[in-house]
Amino acid sequence: MANAADTANYEILTLTKDGKELALEGKTTSFDYYESLLSPNITAVMTFVDTGNSVNYDKKYDPQERKGTIYNALPLTGTGDEEVRFKITSKLGTLDFSRTPLYVNSAVNSDQESNREAVFLSLVSKTAITNQETHVKKNYTGRSNSASVSIIAENLLGIPKDKLEIDKTANGYPFIGNMKSPFEVIMMLAAKSTFDDGNPGFFFYETRDGHKFKAIDNLIKKSPVAEYYKTDVNVSSVNSNTDFKISSFSINKNQNLINAMKSGVYSSRRVYFNPQTFQEEESSFSIEELPQSLGKSEPPKPKAGLKSDKYTRVLYSIKDVGALSSQVKSTETTSSKPQEWQGEVQMRYNLLMAQIAKIQVPCNPNLKAGDVIKCHIQVITDDDKVQGTSDPFSSGNYLIMDLCHHYDPKNSYTAMTIVRDTYGFKKSGG
Repeated sequence: MANAADTANYEILTLTKDGKELALEGKTTSFDYYESLLSPNITAVMTFVDTGNSVNYDKKYDPQERKGTIYNALPLTGTGDEEVRFKITSKLGTLDFSRTPLYVNSAVNSDQESNREAVFLSLVSKTAITNQETHVKKNYTGRSNSASVSIIAENLLGIPKDKLEIDKTANGYPFIGNMKSPFEVIMMLAAKSTFDDGNPGFFFYETRDGHKFKAIDNLIKKSPVAEYYKTDVNVSSVNSNTDFKISSFSINKNQNLINAMKSGVYSSRRVYFNPQTFQEEESSFSIEELPQSLGKSEPPKPKAGLKSDKYTRVLYSIKDVGALSSQVKSTETTSSKPQEWQGEVQMRYNLLMAQIAKIQVPCNPNLKAGDVIKCHIQVITDDDKVQGTSDPFSSGNYLIMDLCHHYDPKNSYTAMTIVRDTYGFKKSGG
């Protein structure tokens, strides 16, 4: 293949139901595969065109068992037993779900004519279906949050250990399942988990490698998996390989001072009512240098009109001690005290998305949600570019928040939402 943006090859693309396997390689007009740090399961959408004569009707629908379209004759009913297996190869790699199929969530006959019809399929991974069939009933106490996540993911969602990657949490949060779904509970725990090697805050998500429960600071400290270049010039210091050239780059969000101050990102005061002691407690939080960051370690902070000892938001709440703690005298460690980390976790999520950009590159199926990439954005200057063509402010490491691998008969590309917390290159150059 000459270019990563060229048409990909559908090595395998089949639809199976009731033992009938139908080939869709020559019928598919588009295929989009999605991953996101904000989604606990993989999704995909695809469109195929059917001219009929594809499969025989079931006798209970048509006594003559004539041949018809896949949508009507198979038929596609979204009953959870319709599997789509695929293996799509482009220049830089292969997206392989030939052994771990996705399942049809919905099917829509979007365009029907006398001799053809277009069918739109929405696909999900198996755990998305299992999650709706399962409920968390037991109480969980006396263990870390990571241990609770492991038990729920393995025992209730049926995720094999080799498809589960969990970062160890520093705290435990006692709770009762209350018949909530496993996804609801795990994503609740992600926002209530602390991390020994950095700020609190976790994500629970799925990639093609499996499910992950990862600390934000553990994700962003990784080395970039790829480097991409946005430039209109061709100089020796720039990688001329078009497979890693950014075709579009747009900033959707940059630092918003007023909104950040309203949210208490920089400084906040919290007043709690402790249901164990019936006492009022207070804590304050001010943003400091980050232990882990995608750019410089110093986060952007307001310089004028905000004194270091002033808070921009006051929050009143009941202290979140969990549902099963009966102790009156607290024996919590610092990492497990809500008043110690609630301000920090809100800051970490907000600051991580201080800068949001949309980017499109030639298809690279090796990229996954949660990966770090390095972007070189061209510097706009009339001065000599001997020192480099990359803008030292907007270039640097970005975290992939979500991505889409797109395939159609003409081209293939990867579209991403990328985020970062601070500006510029890391001091280490990573």
